[in-house]
Amino acid sequence: MSNNNNNNKDSKLNALENSKQLMSLLKHLKVQEQNHAFWDTQPVPKLDQVIEKNGPIETKTLDDVRKEPLSLPPQFEWSTIDVNDHAQLMDVYTLLNENYVEDDDNMFRFDYSVAFLKWALQPPGYLKQWHIGVRVKDNKKMVGFISAIPATVVVDKTENIKMVEINFLCVHKKLREKRLAPVLIKEITRLVNLENIWQAAYTAGIVLPKPVATCRYYHRSLNPKKLVEVGFSQIPANITMSLLIKLHKVPEATKHAFRPLEKKDVPSATLLVQKYLSKYSLAPTFDEHEIWHWFAPLKNVMDCQVLTDAQGNVTDLFSFYTLPSSIINHPKHKNLKAAFSFYNVATSIPVAELMQDALTVAKNNEFDVFNCLDIFENNQFIKDLKFAPGDGNLQYYLYNYSTPTKKSADIGLVLL
Repeated sequence: MSNNNNNNKDSKLNALENSKQLMSLLKHLKVQEQNHAFWDTQPVPKLDQVIEKNGPIETKTLDDVRKEPLSLPPQFEWSTIDVNDHAQLMDVYTLLNENYVEDDDNMFRFDYSVAFLKWALQPPGYLKQWHIGVRVKDNKKMVGFISAIPATVVVDKTENIKMVEINFLCVHKKLREKRLAPVLIKEITRLVNLENIWQAAYTAGIVLPKPVATCRYYHRSLNPKKLVEVGFSQIPANITMSLLIKLHKVPEATKHAFRPLEKKDVPSATLLVQKYLSKYSLAPTFDEHEIWHWFAPLKNVMDCQVLTDAQGNVTDLFSFYTLPSSIINHPKHKNLKAAFSFYNVATSIPVAELMQDALTVAKNNEFDVFNCLDIFENNQFIKDLKFAPGDGNLQYYLYNYSTPTKKSADIGLVLL
């Protein structure tokens, strides 16, 4: 009798779980269908298209670009965001903090800091008009945002393309049915085209037409107890919490004499990074101004440390940015402090030792987890340094540009 009851209970639980999975799948397919209906109108490759050579998908001139902003529903209006105005920047922060990327189980939401947003949105050559919001006319509440920043990206080691990186596309949760996201994408495209730029790079957690590469997230636990308590990770079978903590312990001090990047390091650091990135099929180019902007240590935003030779030239470099997540509805923990691997170059020491020291620096700065993608040569250290595969993938995309599909290890580009 007991076994029958247990079997019935298990059957009901399995049916419930299958039902939840089916509903999740149907919801996902509905979103995919809506997204594809929009993207099928855009200059991007079809999902089933076989691409054999590089090149723009469509060619336009400035005469082809609409000069007036796109129309919005009557209750909304466009707003150009000045991120040097604290109140306007706080509007962006609040929108993202309450409505941006969440995990599938709605347990965690990215919490980009105000300082991070200023850093991410204002690299050398940025344009204010590429930070655009949608506001409610009556109360000026921001309900949508998208941004573009300038970049030069090399494709297949030959094509040097001036483009933009698109980021922070966000629509208020209560307005997701208003189809504002496609309008935001079209408007940022129009504003970028007005500057005679016709290509863009972007990433997404979902599959759209058509990924250049599919990359996987990996996570290195630095605070196992907290990660288990908040549901970020689980204790493996036959493992105690004390053993889990022991297994993920990192050295208290770095093995090598790393120090924070300084302004004097910029010329040699630029040469080092550029030589390293030249190996990859999709990678940015950085001049000295861009290196200093993106890599200069900035509290709770960017950590970058270097080794130098006897002449003072940078020989090795690791970097990671700070991107915490809000922990939704947890009684004890409110934030998860996460480090995201940025660009790392090892020439005088093995890359595994470089990254081991990066983990030590992160741990000593009270990060809970260290994240990376399986891009660059990261597969050389992921297993040995006990990174665990995450649940999600990150898709890389190019707008108005076709190139053959890449392996994740061919990617040398990090988008925030």
